[in-house]
Amino acid sequence: MANNTKQTSPRVASTAARTLSNPSASAVQKSLAGSALRQAGTSAQTGARMEAKASHALTNPRSAALTKELGASLVSQSNRKR
Repeated sequence: MANNTKQTSPRVASTAARTLSNPSASAVQKSLAGSALRQAGTSAQTGARMEAKASHALTNPRSAALTKELGASLVSQSNRKR
């Protein structure tokens, strides 16, 4: 897998950390948050399955703003060839 020069911003990483410790956050939000934190400060890239989950969250009109924020961060760090 190619190196990724994009990284999760400190603001999004902070939001992701709060999401993981929030007992009322949904499973999708926690999944997206975990992936966003994994990519903070590293050259890790969003995997295909997580990219699909993030993309679905962005296109779902019922997704919360937090879900869309985390999803957007992940999609922006995905492999452009996919």
